[in-house]
Amino acid sequence: MKVTLMHGAGGEVMGELLQVLTKFSHNNAGGIGLEALDDGAVIPFHGTNLVFTTDSHVVRPIFFPGGDIGRIAVCGTVNDLAVMGGRPIALSCGMIIEEGFDVGDLARIVASMDEALGEAGANLVTGDTKVMEKGALDGIVINTAGIGVAETVVRDNGLMPGDAIIVSGTLGDHGIAIMAHREGFDLGEQIRSDVAPIWGMVENALKAGRIHAMKDPTRGGFASAINDMAKKSGVCVRVKEEQLPIKKSVRSASGMLGIDPLEVANEGKVIMGVPPGDVDVILTALRCHKYGREAAVVGTVTQGAHVIMETSIGGERFIEPPMGDPVPRVC
Repeated sequence: MKVTLMHGAGGEVMGELLQVLTKFSHNNAGGIGLEALDDGAVIPFHGTNLVFTTDSHVVRPIFFPGGDIGRIAVCGTVNDLAVMGGRPIALSCGMIIEEGFDVGDLARIVASMDEALGEAGANLVTGDTKVMEKGALDGIVINTAGIGVAETVVRDNGLMPGDAIIVSGTLGDHGIAIMAHREGFDLGEQIRSDVAPIWGMVENALKAGRIHAMKDPTRGGFASAINDMAKKSGVCVRVKEEQLPIKKSVRSASGMLGIDPLEVANEGKVIMGVPPGDVDVILTALRCHKYGREAAVVGTVTQGAHVIMETSIGGERFIEPPMGDPVPRVC
């Protein structure tokens, strides 16, 4: 088997590669949390739950409507901590830069990272820089790792029958913004990436009520994330099509590009499984935050398996996990 772009796209094909990469994880220290394939590892330390995660970023183009590779590098790591209940504390940053890269663009990227860190309440505490010869790299690659502290650890495998499925906002924004920009569509401000640090919003929800499971729908989008949550939890999720929040502009662009908006990445949203008695307080908490104003209940958890869409015309269909992300290089 040879590694292809599909192996990095967050779908079923990537799962095959992860089986190889994690085959021996239980035999070494890296196995703390790695075998769960969650968004990070939880490390008990002197009565505290440390959450640790790492992420590498190869987005193309590096500047896009609503953000850039610097903002997404910080937000991607902060959000992986947040969906496990971790308040982001400290991040590292490793940059691999192609010879000839514009220093002005680099300064712009660093400023964007600093802005996102300030919003997240975290600090960049260590880093590394390497330069490779021209042609050996596509501009710049950024790796960020992060440490957070969790009072309440939340996993992505805790869905229970009766739970409501909540999404914190509109779906498909980031992936469609990237693809439309790549294809040269001038859509003005109609479609922008949603890339944002979500800890403040998640913190509000954690304080308001119980959350059984959380995940951010990045590569592979909502379809990949909700299937992963359902499979790990051993449950069925029923989603109501008419309740899915998707912007008209995103829906239109998706149709034009031939892409399902449920299969493309968001970078500033979260999916939650919430017990029935806590739905209203969680929704209120999310909607009080600027990144959660369009939060909505989109489905319920039942006994069984698979993710089933109840369509707006009264039918049903499976929401299958994508084989790969139809928009590569989104993060």
